[in-house]
Amino acid sequence: MSFRLIEKMEGPFRGSRGKGIQPRTQEVFEDLGIIDRVVAAGGLYPPQREYRADGSFAESLVMANEAPTPAEPYHLPLLVPQFLTEGVMRERLAELGHRPVFGCELAGFEQDEGGVTARLAGPAGEEIVRVRYLVGADGGRSFVRHALDIGFPGKTLGVRAVVADVVLTGLARDAWHRFNEGAMDAQMSLCPLAGTDLFQLQAPIPLEGDIDLTAEGLTAMVAARTGRGNIHIHSVTWASAFSMNARLADRYRVGRVLLVGDAAHIHPPTGGQGLNTSIQDAYNLGWKLAATAHGASGTLLDSYEEERRPVAAEMLGLATMLLDAAKRGDMRRGREVHQLDIGYPESPLALEKPERANVLLAGDRAPDAPVMGAAGQPRRLFELFKGTHWTLLGYDVQRHLVPPRPGLHIHTFGAHGDLLDNGGHLREAYAMVSGDWALVRPDGYVGAIVASGDIEALERYLCFVGLSS
Repeated sequence: MSFRLIEKMEGPFRGSRGKGIQPRTQEVFEDLGIIDRVVAAGGLYPPQREYRADGSFAESLVMANEAPTPAEPYHLPLLVPQFLTEGVMRERLAELGHRPVFGCELAGFEQDEGGVTARLAGPAGEEIVRVRYLVGADGGRSFVRHALDIGFPGKTLGVRAVVADVVLTGLARDAWHRFNEGAMDAQMSLCPLAGTDLFQLQAPIPLEGDIDLTAEGLTAMVAARTGRGNIHIHSVTWASAFSMNARLADRYRVGRVLLVGDAAHIHPPTGGQGLNTSIQDAYNLGWKLAATAHGASGTLLDSYEEERRPVAAEMLGLATMLLDAAKRGDMRRGREVHQLDIGYPESPLALEKPERANVLLAGDRAPDAPVMGAAGQPRRLFELFKGTHWTLLGYDVQRHLVPPRPGLHIHTFGAHGDLLDNGGHLREAYAMVSGDWALVRPDGYVGAIVASGDIEALERYLCFVGLSS
């Protein structure tokens, strides 16, 4: 499926803004083939070092240090400045034969039953393009959302902050330095940005008035808030002063035009949820657009808003709750920010025959598991899922019950299967019994779990998503 990715800025974003890569997003990056590059570009979060008034400090982990499991191979968030993450993604995009077009702005659009006519303004002048769908990934002030007249209700949270990427001396790079926790007029944090020689400075600021974001101005702020005269900011590579809001678009779709990311939801940065939620919006929408273009039911795209908008609503509540905790100086991040428990059990794309309870459900994230190929080589389910295809797992089944077709990879476990559940990890994670089939979507969620006696229901499902035999 062809596409054009345009960006009105003249070049790539150069700030660290979304620096936390949560475990679920790491799974997405593995699927995209970039997880190792992302890890190499950044690193793990350092410990938090909270300074007391007398100059002493206490250290703690940003996240509980949990070990990976066969079902959940990633358990620790990564610290990667956004400009490095975007750089890795652009590199992968180039390998796939595409590049973003910078300096190109959407000037207007009109849609009809057959597609969208968009007006683009670039260095060479105005251009008219005709596309089947238009996706607005244009941020909190989204031109696309405004043009569609979609409401963006919510509230201003009464907190304004500065975030800046700086080169400084006077602090070690072995900790995330935090000062005056719980005092909104004096809080400040300075976090070394892995993969760079920069620190990210974060601090609440007064709701009104100009803020000096120069190296001299920020050095003065640091001295005032830390009581130290030996911390010097030598340069500022990027800085922003912003007011925190929590807002959610009333709709994610009008006809052939859709919203993703900050165009659909904005929230405080507490909890490191924004970049991750936006990536997973795109991950959810991307395969559905491709499937629709290749013959899936025209109503498939309706499931995008049905699945992702409730996730955003819950995320806004979590981020706001964590902001309140940060104001008190007692913010702690647990499993709830990892996004591994996000699922779509109420989705129209979740099929169970028969219904299940207290085990993995249709709509849940598809767990990983180490398995063995029939030829004796170790495999992982995530390796089998990798790519844009659907994956059908059969447990002690008759393989011929589901005919092969383009876009569907079929693997069976058992005496005559191509895979062996030699460690029992598949059975433990998926709670499959003899005759069960589990269908995994291109975005790594379970679409259907059916018994062999319900193959007709599975066939209807496969036709709905464009996988006719």
